[in-house]
Amino acid sequence: MKIAIIGIGSVGSAVATAVKNTGFVHEIVLFDRNAIRARAAAEDLGHAASFGFDVKITSVNSYRGIRGSDIVIIAAGANQKPGETRLDLLNKNVAVIEDIVPHVMANVDAKKVKIIVVTNPLDVLVMLTQKLSKLPAGRVIGTGTMLDSARLRTILSRQLSVSTQSICAHVLGEHGDSSVVDWSSVSIAGMKLEDFCRQTKISLPQTTRNTITHRVHNAAYEIIQGRGATWDGIGAAVSDLLRCIINDEKRVLTVSCVSGIGNGTVAISLPRIVGKDGVITSLTPKLSATESAELRKSIKIVRKNYDNIMR
Repeated sequence: MKIAIIGIGSVGSAVATAVKNTGFVHEIVLFDRNAIRARAAAEDLGHAASFGFDVKITSVNSYRGIRGSDIVIIAAGANQKPGETRLDLLNKNVAVIEDIVPHVMANVDAKKVKIIVVTNPLDVLVMLTQKLSKLPAGRVIGTGTMLDSARLRTILSRQLSVSTQSICAHVLGEHGDSSVVDWSSVSIAGMKLEDFCRQTKISLPQTTRNTITHRVHNAAYEIIQGRGATWDGIGAAVSDLLRCIINDEKRVLTVSCVSGIGNGTVAISLPRIVGKDGVITSLTPKLSATESAELRKSIKIVRKNYDNIMR
């Protein structure tokens, strides 16, 4: 399995490290317009690989070097700065995607390649990438709310004193400020959240749930404020998605891809079955009236921003 990573900044480097640590990839190609940075990253990661899995790691600054890649991960673009929203990056990163995708498609096998989009604002750029690449929608996948959902499970784990591995909880919609916590479907060890709380005598009133939702929405901003950027979480999310594809695991992940929703098409995150061919099936969870209204609002925001860049 050969993987190409486009953009070797802080996020791309974290993705490369996480992908290398899966042990499922035999070759990683690091592409960056800055050849010195790409070469240094490849050398550093190559040294690290000697302590673990045997992975061939090379750097290139020509798209010819990504030929033969089975999966291309796009991590290039401007990063979110303190005080910025993901949508503030829109115009900057639209230009980045418009430059990258045609070059990628000229150097890969369109019959089999899959593209993973990490660059923000993610959902809009998934739509743009799918349009430019002309690939089937299920083979252009954004990490979506995988990380948001992981943040939700982590917060709930601490609140409920139970492992994240026992919690099934999803964040839906935009990977952004309008994302929706699907409280209606939260379960612990297969039982409804309310039943778990009753048996463990843990109180989780609406005020606490509102606080948890706020913390999920603001987790990235807090990390950016203290660290300058987020990278470890997204690196782990990409490696998990990659493992699911490579092993054909058919797990349910909250990834973003273009699909028909309502009266149109849009890319948002829903629970989706993912395997070797990318997204296989999109699932529609049963939401409360409030959650449904919030999800419709989230869809409108993504669609509006995509329509704005297409004018």
